[in-house]
Amino acid sequence: MTAYSDLLARRTSAAGSEGRDIDPSVIHESLKPFQRRIVTWAIKGARRAIWADTGLGKTRMQLEWARISAPTSLIAAPLAVCEQTVEEAAKIGITARYIRSDAEVTGPGVYVTNHEMVPKISASLFGAVALDEASILKQSDGKTRTMLIGHFADVPYRTTWTATPGPNDPEELTNQSEFLGQMKRTNMLAAYFVHDQDGWRLKGHAMTPMVRWMSTWALAIRKPSDMGDSDDGYILPGLDIIPEIVDSHIAAAEGELFAATIGGVTGRSQVRRQTLADRVARAVELIQAEPDEPWMLWCGLNDEANALAKALPGAVNIHGALSPEEKAKGLHDFAHGKTQILISKPSIASMGLNWQHCARTAFVGLSDSYEQYYQCIRRFYRFGQNRVVHAHVILSALEQQIAQNVLRKERQANRVMDSMIAHINETERLTA
Repeated sequence: MTAYSDLLARRTSAAGSEGRDIDPSVIHESLKPFQRRIVTWAIKGARRAIWADTGLGKTRMQLEWARISAPTSLIAAPLAVCEQTVEEAAKIGITARYIRSDAEVTGPGVYVTNHEMVPKISASLFGAVALDEASILKQSDGKTRTMLIGHFADVPYRTTWTATPGPNDPEELTNQSEFLGQMKRTNMLAAYFVHDQDGWRLKGHAMTPMVRWMSTWALAIRKPSDMGDSDDGYILPGLDIIPEIVDSHIAAAEGELFAATIGGVTGRSQVRRQTLADRVARAVELIQAEPDEPWMLWCGLNDEANALAKALPGAVNIHGALSPEEKAKGLHDFAHGKTQILISKPSIASMGLNWQHCARTAFVGLSDSYEQYYQCIRRFYRFGQNRVVHAHVILSALEQQIAQNVLRKERQANRVMDSMIAHINETERLTA
């Protein structure tokens, strides 16, 4: 055995079946065969991750997992998603109740709370907990991440749910692994990652063993046919990514005749501010060309959002200064057609929301985050959408370097996800 193989043997083990077998007939009849198999597999494993792409019925599967796993269960989700989860529960005969404290837990049932309320709710009240939009483990600060992992450590049934687990991101994978009690973060980093001047990155020879091990406790699926089912009803009409390159004058850095590179964080910020007016003007033109369409405008700067709101009477700007309840209401109103033009940041509105009624969106600038880009588009381009989605990416010529970086990250993410999906049949984990 090589030194590396010996290390893996000491640090990893296949996830056991610590839950219980259930009869699939107890699962609500509305769930499709692949959804039933996922719920059954997750309950048998007790502590497993479900990485199901947007529109595959994640919320409904999660609710059935919570209902069946334990008499009293909790779903922790972003605040804007909580009301959506309660509404979805009612459609399949589950009375899910939103809570903010222990006093509201009145007996057996499915309860829902937002991530921020978790410290106020005793984990000992629940036999099962589902962490919805599990990227909170990566996106949050260290204190929040540590709290979530420690708070639920003794709950017998635990699951994480997300559409974009960021397979090349050690923060994402190691934190989900530790939340589920599969492997400590430090051990997983030592087994599969190396640290250099650029931070943690996957070891070149670690891809196959890491994917093989993760496949014992995590399931990745993009479409029903990944699990042998028919894709009928899941074929999307199409996605049209439309580059909108604006002609902006960008001041050259000191010592340069003209601006040639976007530079680092400071350079990106300066270029984004210099091109702000032109990008906002182009977004307004796009909306004026299709004034009857619902539109979602993604911004990264408060100045971008404020300028758009000023130029588009009636548009609603969901910004960081609003209370959590005000944000949730604004997002809910857009989902139900009460608002036609919504403006917000990916950090506020890109996770977990179902906006299939909208097929027009624009990025009024772009960050380097592939996950945010993917999640933003998937609010609309998801199963249930019946029109071609037009996603406009408004950038200056210099900012195209950011778009190229996002595309590079997309290719990396797809490589690992493809490997995870390929292991579905190889490991036979849905029957193990």
